Amino acid sequence: MKKTIPFLLAVALTACGPSETQQQKDVPTIAELVSNPERLKELRQQCKTDRARLGDVLCNRVAEATRKRFYGDGKTPYTPPKEPPKF
Repeated sequence: MKKTIPFLLAVALTACGPSETQQQKDVPTIAELVSNPERLKELRQQCKTDRARLGDVLCNRVAEATRKRFYGDGKTPYTPPKEPPKF
């Protein structure tokens, strides 16, 4: 009996929270963030200051969209200059 009460309490509290699919429904996709740099910049700043409120799902998507914007699609090969730089 003593072991079942904490288990039932944990189950009841878990059921009271919003579902994960509902939380992900409001989160923009990575493609949407890549195509909207102003929104991406705004969300990056918010994730830096208040990640707990925004959630890991959104901030992880923001980070992935930032990475994709920086690196591109990854299909462009590196082409160094023919002459080395002169320092």
